[in-house]
Amino acid sequence: MGSHCSWPFSRPVAPLCYDCVGESSIKTHLCASLRHTRFLFSADLLWLVAGTAVALKMASTSRLDALPRVTCPNHPDAILVEDYRAGDMICPECGLVVGDRVIDVGSEWRTFSNDKATKDPSRVGDSQNPLLSDGDLSTMIGKGTGAASFDEFGNSKYQNRRTMSSSDRAMMNAFKEITTMADRINLPRNIVDRTNNLFKQVYEQKSLKGRANDAIASACLYIACRQEGVPRTFKEICAVSRISKKEIGRCFKLILKALETSVDLITTGDFMSRFCSNLCLPKQVQMAATHIARKAVELDLVPGRSPISVAAAAIYMASQASAEKRTQKEIGDIAGVADVTIRQSYRLIYPRAPDLFPTDFKFDTPVDKLPQL
Repeated sequence: MGSHCSWPFSRPVAPLCYDCVGESSIKTHLCASLRHTRFLFSADLLWLVAGTAVALKMASTSRLDALPRVTCPNHPDAILVEDYRAGDMICPECGLVVGDRVIDVGSEWRTFSNDKATKDPSRVGDSQNPLLSDGDLSTMIGKGTGAASFDEFGNSKYQNRRTMSSSDRAMMNAFKEITTMADRINLPRNIVDRTNNLFKQVYEQKSLKGRANDAIASACLYIACRQEGVPRTFKEICAVSRISKKEIGRCFKLILKALETSVDLITTGDFMSRFCSNLCLPKQVQMAATHIARKAVELDLVPGRSPISVAAAAIYMASQASAEKRTQKEIGDIAGVADVTIRQSYRLIYPRAPDLFPTDFKFDTPVDKLPQL
């Protein structure tokens, strides 16, 4: 049943049967189209190779078993769940945090575009901005630094004008200005988002043509602060922008009319906690000043007066009655009102001073000893 090959150095080989290789002295017979190229492996050699492979596998398995393994002490067989945000390994059975500060081996999603360096090593770019026409998914070309970025006349070869429309470019500049102004007066992110939405609505309606985008952005920031319940004065907005108070006031009225929206009326309580905190006044003085301003409005003692001036006068009266006294100039610098304005509002509420203080207020200076101005 054996077969002979015409190759000179061939020898009889076993039939080509892979089912009975264990009984054959020759394991395989590769030939035919390779022009007498035959590979003859003895059974002993194959078993030696197979045994070596099994031994190596067992050795590697034993080394893996010897490595330390993070498990739950109460449920060692439970498959731990990894919290990628916190970097914790949590047991799903009992909720025990087995390991903390686990290094995330995934992709880096953080952007460093706000750094002062010229290069941006961000992996994926900024997040999508739904306020722009294309979702801010267009290509932004960075500022060139090498000689290959400029032509022979010194002009940049690659510019963003071809990849971004003029309207998107104007809105992007306005959004940057809004973020800068909000950072200067420590406004939260939700106010920035509301301001951006207001500016987009006004810009798309084109109802304020001829007005500067910076003035519209400042007015939108003022409206957003009032709608979110943290109003700021015109002087505070004017201090962080390059627009005059009168221009911001004009844009404010035009925007309310164009968008057919309204804002809640500001009250003395909207500014009281912030003014007292900036003046480093204790909680008792702040509560007394809030009570004085509210009672003065209820008794109609300050008709036609701005809530800011009434709040400043109430703070002045409460501080003069306590041990933490503040001058008119100190209060005026924080509230953004003149000393004369504080005195005028104070003179209106002084005759009813005994009725304005809360009953549990501890006087350091009696009411009849308060300054009359």
